[in-house]
Amino acid sequence: MGYEVTICDGNNELVVGADTYQLEGPLTTFFSTDAGRRVVDCWSVRLASFRTVDVVRIRRVDGAEVRAA
Repeated sequence: MGYEVTICDGNNELVVGADTYQLEGPLTTFFSTDAGRRVVDCWSVRLASFRTVDVVRIRRVDGAEVRAA
């Protein structure tokens, strides 16, 4: 699992292993959580952050798409 993030400069970033994301002030941050959970808590691991104003699109990708990238 993961997310494909399109940035305003046209680049696509793949965040592998992310289960969820949330806004943290001026940033959109992607997290890995424990199996079966979608809640961001103290056990979540931050994987990547992007400036929210630069994010054009966020698309969830499955395991096959992540392996193909």
